Amino acid sequence: MTSGGSRDYQMFPTLDPHQVDTAKRFADGNLRYFQPGETIFSVGDKHIPAWLVLEGSMDVVRHDGLSGEVMVTSHVAGQFSGEVSQLSGRPSLAGGRAGSGGCAAFSFDAPHLRSLIIGSADIGEIVMRAFILRRVALIDEGGAGSVLIGKPGSQNLVRLQGFLARSGYPYVVLDADADGEGRELVDRLGIQIGELPLMVCPAGTVLKDPTDREAAIYLGVTPDLVHGAIYDVAIVGAGPAGLAAAVYAASEGLHVLAIDERSAGGQAGASTRIENYLGFPAGISGQALAGRAFNQALKFGAEIAYPLGVRNLANAPSPGGAGAVLKLQLDDGQSVDARTVVIASGARYRRPPITNIADFEGNGVSYWASPIEAKLCEGEEVVLVGGGNSAGQAIAFLAQRVRKLHVVVRRALADTMSSYLIDRIAALPNVEIHVGSEIVELEGDRATGLTGAMMRDRSSGAERVFDIRHLFLFIGADPNTAWIASPVAVDDKGFVLTGRPDPGGRPVLPLETSSAGVFAIGDARSGSTKRVAAAVGEGAAVVSQIHEYLSRAAPNIRTAS
Repeated sequence: MTSGGSRDYQMFPTLDPHQVDTAKRFADGNLRYFQPGETIFSVGDKHIPAWLVLEGSMDVVRHDGLSGEVMVTSHVAGQFSGEVSQLSGRPSLAGGRAGSGGCAAFSFDAPHLRSLIIGSADIGEIVMRAFILRRVALIDEGGAGSVLIGKPGSQNLVRLQGFLARSGYPYVVLDADADGEGRELVDRLGIQIGELPLMVCPAGTVLKDPTDREAAIYLGVTPDLVHGAIYDVAIVGAGPAGLAAAVYAASEGLHVLAIDERSAGGQAGASTRIENYLGFPAGISGQALAGRAFNQALKFGAEIAYPLGVRNLANAPSPGGAGAVLKLQLDDGQSVDARTVVIASGARYRRPPITNIADFEGNGVSYWASPIEAKLCEGEEVVLVGGGNSAGQAIAFLAQRVRKLHVVVRRALADTMSSYLIDRIAALPNVEIHVGSEIVELEGDRATGLTGAMMRDRSSGAERVFDIRHLFLFIGADPNTAWIASPVAVDDKGFVLTGRPDPGGRPVLPLETSSAGVFAIGDARSGSTKRVAAAVGEGAAVVSQIHEYLSRAAPNIRTAS
């Protein structure tokens, strides 16, 4: 977050005297005084408030790799510290200390900060914009977050990179063989090849080949769930539908928890560019859209927990049992109680019936095309399977980086893809379309990764082998609903049925399932339109129906405010 950028005035704004007086009314305590050089907060500390400087200055620093430190900025009177971590109490990515003349400042913990942002529209806009720009700058510069040490392109390192990128968390990668700092740490700790990659967290903890969940816990990405809490709404899935429901429900005073097994954004979050979403004429990446929605949900007080999977929906009420508390069993042994549940778990790309495909997932076979994968296959020949809009966006993105891109589809693109994408693909000289074909066999092994793929023409049976190391799959969509308990009815493909008349005469709302208080929205819902805008619309619509259900089922229970 170095100085000199054209948006510095937005990244480090100064409140005018009237705005300062307004902000002070939302502080969580009295004015605090710090001596010159005194530590105010440290990298890795949790639940760090944002600080509004009244006198003196506050020097903010971040880590730079494994051992360095870089000055981010020096906040002066009228400026405030923090970034999006302050909205949720997650570990700080920066440290702060009083400047040479000392510092006097007001603190704003997460609840008081959210009250300020919501209670004063003009200050709220200034603060949210600054927080988002500061996080973006930290991601761009990398060194403020975790340090990953491993072999570039290795399966588990790429997985960790993808998780941190989807989570909007800054990181830097060091080559365990080539980089001085990285190799020195590996040698000093006696790390074996099977223990790579290493992840050095901002607070200094070193994790050996961590899972996404282990990484999330140490980074504070997965919040501590309060035992015994009863949420007004528990949302399963943090894609566009789930995030929209979280934003609207939290903004209307409901106590909201959203849970996702991977990260925020869902399937749409993997889209390199969404160009037909209303209000974004230049297009927006799925990750950027998800990041904005995620921060918006935090702004209104929603809790978002990931990567946590839901195993089942237990104690679902029988018809006529409205008002019962629903229980979600999580895959880490915890449970979540809520008065209503929204199924927004979406759909996932279909795995083709290739015998050994599991050996190459994350090791040559990908179900998304992010900048991480694009860098790995730069200048190579690759194959992409799929003819929908998500596939079209990935084709346009990858073609700029690869030498040759083979697109394998069963039907003509005109049958499945928007015309603007078809026109764009037609203008790409290094893209070859293979219509009426499919991939039937993969070559390679777990040690070497993918080395080839066999394509077969479905009419003639003619076969062709591509010598490739990267295969991208964007085919079909299966509902992500296997975790749902039997009281919730699904159609013959596994999509959740909603709005069906109840045999016992219980009134059923349009987005309500066969189980009272359980709703379904987005791609997981039977009959839904599989578009981002439609998912967002259903996320907004379900909140009014939740209010109606709660007023009828539990009229004497006050929801959170």
